[in-house]
Amino acid sequence: MDDQTPAPADVVVVGAGPSGAFASKRFAEAGFHVVCLEQGDWMDPSLYPGPTPELELIVGKEWSFDPNVRGLPADYPINAGESDVDPLMFNAVGGSSIVFGAHWMRFLPSDFRVRSLDGVADDWPISYDELSPFYERVDIEMASSGLEGDPAYPPGLSPPLPPLPIGKVGLTAARGFDRLGWHWWPGSNAIASKPYRSFRPCALRGTCDWGCPEGAKASVDVAVWPGAIDLGVRLVTGARVRELAVNRQGLVTGVGWTDRQGRGHFQPAQVVVLAANGIGTPRLLLLSKSSHFPDGLANSSGLVGRRLMMHPYAEVYGVFEEDVESWTGPFGQCIYSLEFYESDPARGFVRGAKWAAMPTLGPLSVLDRAGWGPIEARWGTSIHSTMREWLGHSIEFGIIAEDLPDVRNGIALDPDLTDSDGLPAPKVAYRNSDNTKLLLEYHVARAREVAQAAGARETYSPGIIRGTGWHLLGTARMGDDPATSVVDRWGRSHDVPNLYIVDGSTFVTSSGLNPTATVCAVALRAAEHAVEQRRFQKVPA
Repeated sequence: MDDQTPAPADVVVVGAGPSGAFASKRFAEAGFHVVCLEQGDWMDPSLYPGPTPELELIVGKEWSFDPNVRGLPADYPINAGESDVDPLMFNAVGGSSIVFGAHWMRFLPSDFRVRSLDGVADDWPISYDELSPFYERVDIEMASSGLEGDPAYPPGLSPPLPPLPIGKVGLTAARGFDRLGWHWWPGSNAIASKPYRSFRPCALRGTCDWGCPEGAKASVDVAVWPGAIDLGVRLVTGARVRELAVNRQGLVTGVGWTDRQGRGHFQPAQVVVLAANGIGTPRLLLLSKSSHFPDGLANSSGLVGRRLMMHPYAEVYGVFEEDVESWTGPFGQCIYSLEFYESDPARGFVRGAKWAAMPTLGPLSVLDRAGWGPIEARWGTSIHSTMREWLGHSIEFGIIAEDLPDVRNGIALDPDLTDSDGLPAPKVAYRNSDNTKLLLEYHVARAREVAQAAGARETYSPGIIRGTGWHLLGTARMGDDPATSVVDRWGRSHDVPNLYIVDGSTFVTSSGLNPTATVCAVALRAAEHAVEQRRFQKVPA
């Protein structure tokens, strides 16, 4: 341990991804002394592989989305042997926003009322209308580009920037939707479509998933953290938090963490905010056992680590005679559809999914996707004809399924696997439900219809894909009843009055939409409330 313990911070935030960035900045704006601990490092945009000719050769290892494959010092291993979906994350300042495709979607009003509307899962304790002002604020920070007026949303959604060009991929896909009379809308993305604040306009190269060297994509390391640091936030990198300390009164007193040299440190705090994602946050709570909290910190409900949702994902590929320039970007969504988003009892399942029409990028990416077709198409001299047929001529229809919360899905501490500091790694148990399987089977069939209506001469689908657990939600859910939730509607722990959780682990349901905009809005709302209620906040003596 340190010979000298630092002065207490007003707020310690654990995690420098989207939720941690927005919370840290809001607390700093209110004059709080804020320390943020991040186990990753700052990324150097000049080293992002997007512009390099070797891009597709190197992204499978050091730029893999799977920490088990990447294995960098900032990563911890995950035992996913009992999971149908591999959890994905990126540990760095900016978190997984460094490698997200930047699809920027608000949840729909129905997503907050699933129990009332469909008789399954639970309603959120908050509504779309309550969250709407915070959506508007994060849209501005995150350079949201899109087109107002989507009839699938309530009036008032007006992105600060116009949409990116939908390109030939979007125009071709839209042709299929139009012929069927189905909903589509220009893609909304956290990518600048023109110069905006510190952002440059998108170069349309399509390599968004591996960092944006142009500075057009709004990863929070460029969108939020510079302003937070200017306001006085102290951001410590290479800091792996190992436990939260609690006093006899049941209040958190600070966090213990380890640096890259293996030295232990302790940061005292008046308030602790967890923003470590839907796996990292419950892992820390379970690691923080004590005589006061023998089942893990803030876990009187027994729900810490339970109800994990990861958005099972399926794809349909259409191959076209015409050149649709599908090597161009952005790799955010060119267009999206919510035609089959809401429940219809006649389908035999509840809830729905969002579709996004996206490019298929370069030759190795195309060859990987062609692997779902006949094996002879990717062997020997046939590879050349496959390249001629697919490269620039294929469109991906990505399908994000809403998966319902299930207490059997979740994380625990692995009894054997540890990280590089000897801390127990998370073990994931996650199975796709029958509802998920029926939902995706239906949506895959409909997406094939769109591709064919758009003129595709062939369609392929691998079905549900394993390596797609980008969205880690639900493992410390919010609610009004302490017996059935971990935090209240403001993200404050029912059990520990000076502990807040502000990441996607608080989500009650997953929706069928990309969650980052909602993660940011929920975090900003929680921090705003904590600031407003600071006079009444219980803190250690």
